[in-house]
Order: sequence, then structure tokens, then C-alpha cells
Amino acid sequence: MYTVPDQTGRHIIVTGANSGTGKETTARLAAAGATVTMAVRSLDKGEAARAEILTRVPGADLRLRRIDLADLASVRAFADGMLSDAEPIDTLVNNAGVMIPPTRIETVDGYELQFQSNFLGPFLLTNLLLPRLLESPAPRVATMSSGTADFGSIHFRDLQFRGRYSAARAYAQSKLADLLMTLHLAELSQTNGWGLLSTAAHPGYTRTNLQTAGRNLGREKPLQPASRTLLPSQGVEQGAEPLLFAAADLAAEQGAYYGPSRMALVGPTHRARVPRSARGRDLPASLWAVAAELTGVDAQTTLGSAAASK
Repeated sequence: MYTVPDQTGRHIIVTGANSGTGKETTARLAAAGATVTMAVRSLDKGEAARAEILTRVPGADLRLRRIDLADLASVRAFADGMLSDAEPIDTLVNNAGVMIPPTRIETVDGYELQFQSNFLGPFLLTNLLLPRLLESPAPRVATMSSGTADFGSIHFRDLQFRGRYSAARAYAQSKLADLLMTLHLAELSQTNGWGLLSTAAHPGYTRTNLQTAGRNLGREKPLQPASRTLLPSQGVEQGAEPLLFAAADLAAEQGAYYGPSRMALVGPTHRARVPRSARGRDLPASLWAVAAELTGVDAQTTLGSAAASK
């Protein structure tokens, strides 16, 4: 098992911290000495996860806050609360997401659910917290992508899939968008001398509730998890390790992408190949500009406003 480097004195926010890779990431960061804010949509589930982690890591410093990435007002309220605390934030782990609902679902903001939950919400959160992150001596943003990003493309003419909807294609687009956000944030940091490390990870084929939670949205009778698969798979302990490496390891590199080493599905963490789908020269900046317009915020604006208020 990967040993997380000492995180004593660091405050880390983990979205989707109540289950799957988010809960495992939270537990192991806390065990390494970090103070972890568990950002969750359901406070009841978050409290249950917190109690479970405390039995595993007695004395863990865990805080609980609500955020719904499918509601931009909720994202803003969460960010406002974190910033009003005047507490340092050293690392943001964008882990939460939804996967392949059976039908197209639109959020309260009018966006396709996967595009907003997996990308637009994390984009807004990252930008809103950036001023506080940059006060850290070693700020970091680690974002969970997916191996499906290899097969994704950004449908600029119909980002919300209002035309012909495909849950799988919409999911692949959202996770490719996460990777592109990581790459452009890394470029912005280097260009502006921010000193912020922007990294990405994917869990390979990790057995979590993500595979069934999204598919059960809106269903009266939940689907049962598949009992067998021809593909190699792994438990959450191994599956969370690429994200842990991206979020905490001193060897993690700017703009790097980490994942399992065996068939990109299982095994120890290594530096993954950035897929061809993410290599368009202007693609990261183009998507960033669109997301900034849709959310009404971007890094330059946020930092300028923060500087003006000082």
C-alpha cells in the first residue's frame, strides 16, 4: 500500500468525501496528519463516513461541510463559507462526480448533470478558492479524471447534449474536461508564477458505488452491481492511490496525470499518458474560456477582485 507523505499542518478539502475514492482519500490524508474538510452533498452520509473514518483513524481532524456541485449557488455558498473562516487552504481535491445516469438530467442551472457535477462545479470551486490557495506556501489542486477521457471529445456546439444524448459520451466529455482544466491551470500557474501545482489522476477500474449510483438516478427499482466482469478490477484502497499521489506526493509534477500501471486499469501508480483527446494546442484554453463564461468567474478575475479588496 502506498504511504502518503506527512501532511501535518496542511488543510485539505476533498469533495465527495463520504464514499469510494473520496472516503479512502480522506482517511489516508487524515492518517498522514492533514486537517480534512469533507465536502459532501448529504450531511447525513457525510457524518456516517466521518464516524467510520474516526474508528479507523482515531483523533483524525475532520470537518464536514455541504456542497452540491450540481447547484452553482451551493458551490458559491460553500466557497464563501470557507473563505469567511480566514483559515488556510493548502490543497483542493476535486474528487466528486456522477457517472452515466440512464436519461439526460438537467441541473437547476440548466446544464447537463454530468457536465456540471464533474466539471463546471469543480471549475467554479477551484476558481473561487484560488486566492486562499495561493496564500499557502505549497498550494495544490488535484482533480479526478477517468480513463474514459481517452475516448472523449469536447462538443463545443452542444456541450449540454441537448441534441442527441448519450450518457457515456457526456461522461467522457466531462472527464476529458477535468483533464483539460488541470492542464490549463498548470499553464496559468507557470505563466503567472503562482507556485500552485495542478495535477490529475484516474482510478482505473476501481470497484466503488460510482458505477451504480449514476445509473440508478431516477429509477424506481435500483440496478444491482454486476457480480462479474472480464476486466481486471481493484478495491478502493488501491484505486485511490493515483489521486493520493497527485494530491500529496512531493514527486508529483506540474500538469502531470497519474493512474494505475497495469493496462491503465489496476496496479501501482505511475505517470499516465495524457490521451490524444487532450492534446489539442488551444483546447484547454478554449474550454477554460467557455467555462469562465458559463460560471461567470475565472482565475484572473478572482485574483484581481481579491487583490482589490485588500
